[in-house]
Order: sequence, then C-alpha cells, then structure tokens
Amino acid sequence: MKKSFLFFFSSLLLLSACQATEKQQAKPEKPNVLFFLVDDMGWMDAGYQGSEFYETPNIDQLATEGMRFTDAYATHPRCVPSRYSLITGRYPAREQMPGPGEGKLQSSKGDIPLRPGDAGKLKPGEFTIANAMKEAGYSTFFIGKWHLATSGTFPEDVGFDVNIAGGHAGSPISYFFPYNESERTTKKAPIEGLEEGEPGEYLTDRITRETTNYLRNHFQNDTTDQPFFAFVSHYAVHQPIEAKAEHVKKFEAKLKTMKYDGPAFIPEGTGTTKMHQDDPVYAAMVYSMDESLGQIKQTLKELGQLDNTIIIFFSDNGGLSNRGYNPRNVATSNYPLRAGKGHLYEGGVREPLIVKWPGVTRAGSVSDAIVTGTDFFPTILDMVDMPLVPSAHVDGKSFTWALKGNENPESERAVFWHSPVPRPHATGDVSCTAVRKGKYKLIDFYEADRVELYNLDNDPGEIRDISLSRPKVTRSLLKLVRNWRKETGAWVKEK
Repeated sequence: MKKSFLFFFSSLLLLSACQATEKQQAKPEKPNVLFFLVDDMGWMDAGYQGSEFYETPNIDQLATEGMRFTDAYATHPRCVPSRYSLITGRYPAREQMPGPGEGKLQSSKGDIPLRPGDAGKLKPGEFTIANAMKEAGYSTFFIGKWHLATSGTFPEDVGFDVNIAGGHAGSPISYFFPYNESERTTKKAPIEGLEEGEPGEYLTDRITRETTNYLRNHFQNDTTDQPFFAFVSHYAVHQPIEAKAEHVKKFEAKLKTMKYDGPAFIPEGTGTTKMHQDDPVYAAMVYSMDESLGQIKQTLKELGQLDNTIIIFFSDNGGLSNRGYNPRNVATSNYPLRAGKGHLYEGGVREPLIVKWPGVTRAGSVSDAIVTGTDFFPTILDMVDMPLVPSAHVDGKSFTWALKGNENPESERAVFWHSPVPRPHATGDVSCTAVRKGKYKLIDFYEADRVELYNLDNDPGEIRDISLSRPKVTRSLLKLVRNWRKETGAWVKEK
C-alpha cells in the first residue's frame, strides 16, 4: 500500500516536472524584440537625462536595467525621413526624401496627393526589418504612427502580420476618442483602424491596451514557441498637445514649485528656441507615454517573457522647441542642446536611446557609441542571430559591439544628415547638410555658401564655431559631405 502510494506520488511529481519542462521548452528559443518608439521626444525629455519637470519613472527604470546611449541620432530632424531609415536601414537622402513632390500616387486605398517634400516615401517591394524578422520566423506586430503610406505601402504590405492604427496620419486630429474628429482642424489625415472606441478614451492608453492584448493573445496558454517583433510607435508626444485631466492637474501643481532662470526664448535661425520645460500638458503627455512602457513591461513579466525580450527605446527626432517667423506654441526645451525639431543642430537629431538585452547589456551601463537610425535594422538581426542583409540596410551598421561592451570596430565611421526642404515659417530652419566623424561635426549651409564646425566632445551645445581655426578639418569634412550628397543622389533645390 505504502509502495503504491509512493509510486503514485512520484509519478505525479514526474508528470508535473515534465509539464513544466514542456512549458519552458515551448517558450521562444530566440529573444522577442520590443521596439518602443516615441514621436518628437527630445533628448532632455526624460528624468534620467536630467529633466526636473517631466516625470518618467518607467523610462528611468529601463535605463538602470539596460544600456543608455549618449550619442544616438535620428537620420533626419523630421518624422517621415527618420522613420524611413528605421524601417529600411537606408539614409532618406537615397530616396530624395525629403525632396520635390507633386501630383498623386495610386494606392489600394485611393489616390493620395503629394506635397512638396513628399517624394520618395516607402515604396512597394522595399525590404524592411519586418520582412527580415518575418522570414526569421517571428510574429510581426505594428501599432501606432506609420506615416510612410503616401505611396500606398502600409505596414501589412511590408512584413507586418498585424497593423493597428498605422497609415497616412502623421498625428492625431484628437488624442481623445473619436480620434478623427476635432473642432480645430479637418485637414489632417484620419487614423485608419481606430474608428471604433470608447468615448473619451486616450490614444496613448488605447495603443497600450491593444499592444498588451496582442501579447496576451500571442502567448495564450503559454504554448507558443514563436517569438515576436513588436514595433510600438506612439503618436505621443507629437502635437496636438492634449493630455488626461488628472495628469495635467498634477503638473500644473508642480509648475508652481518650479523656478527658471534666463529668457523663455532665444533667437535661432528665422525664429526662436524655447529654453524652459514648463508646459504642464506636455509633461502630462510624457507621463502617459511613460506609463505605457511600464504597463507593457508588466504584461511581459506576467507572461514570463520579460527576461526573454530585448527592449529598445528611441525617439524619431528632436523635441519641438522651435518656432519660425509665424508664432506658434512649442512643446519643450532641448537645452543644453541647440535648437530642436527641423534643425540639424544637436537638439533636432540627438535622441534618447536605451537598449535592454537580457543577459548581454550590463545594467546601468552607458555608451558613447555614435548610433544613427539606419543602424537598428542590422543590429536587431545581429541580436537575434540572423544573417545581415547588406543589400537592404546599405547604410546601417550593427552596434552589438557596443551592447556587449567591446571596442568600436569602425571608429572612423562618418554619419550624415540632409535637410533640403526647410520650414522657416514653422520651425525656423534652413537648408543644410551635416556630417559627424569622431568628435567633429560640420554643417554645410550650402545655399548660403557657409559652414560651421563644432567639437562635440567639449561643446555639445554647438556654441563655438571653430571652422576658421580648424581649416584642415573643415576642408576634409566639407569634401566628405559633398561626395556623400553626390553618391546618395540627395536632392538639392536648383538655384
């Protein structure tokens, strides 16, 4: 009797152990990848970067868990060209983006008008990071702002299995449902796919909920062994500046405790630059976006996937800190960096970047590796042990060496920016091309036939132009810029 009981009990333990092992084996062998992209978030818009007004506890926590980068860049100071690089691993200048544009493009969802600067959007047939991840066996999920569909190329057309809310829209008409209705404007493109919702729900929360629902459905019953690649692309913190009332109230109270020195705005280009982070509504938007990251991480933890998920946190361009000769409300300040969205100064292109790669990145580590938007495509493939596709991500370089704490194998690499369609009325910028190589950055204001040179190691605020005192460096980098414009076919307006 005792032997029979012991045998039965032992059999139950063995069965339970086998079932537990099966569940562990059912989890993806390759790591999941979460790319968390914020829209228009400035380099100084997080607590871990030094912001005293905004509160970002979840982003700050991620920075303590992973590696934060001090010298990470978008490839362009505006949304569309920057996002093109993230998806393709190519400089937008190769597609003359931005560039000339007129007429209409045909798409399955109707004719789409082109505006100046719209030429060269993502084309059907281009090989993207989603295509590569899907071929590698990943479930591919996109949600939020796409803004690359002018040519009719939606996320589901370029490798994403699931697309929620990704289409033509560059920003919401309203952050509160119904998202496509507002008393302010009817000129913006509607957000496709979010026509239904709960009255008054907040868009950032909706994107979060749809993401966590996808994750729970994907890992339902804990039986799938398919990893996921989730590209969570928030519309926040892009204008319109709208936030939940309870969060706005919190930061209105906090603003009363803040003290600021110096002028609120200073001259820049054809306009002015905001110098203080003092908008409680924008602060509330940042706070909601931070909550989103925390809720998604918590869902991954509940599903037992957090320690098997690479998390990449990034922004598509600098914070909106500038206004041109037409006065407008601007959101934030990127100080001590110079200028903001629209400009090739550091405030327009230097971005917050955090990468948590479980088992690889050292918690709380900091890297000064120069990373740009083209580099995520090859880096992600490298991280999940997939072959690189040089014919696709022609301008991207894997930075896994930095994530592993190794020496830079390409210390002499140069990175470039090209901005030929200025918006002097909106953000006060002018046409220019820029290059950074090592510690030096040169900006070629080619229409004005002048250049500026900065040593970013000791002058990240780009205050002291040293182009005249470093003529050899100036000539070398100017030649590099001109050759790069020619090699890429970058568009330049004829005089």
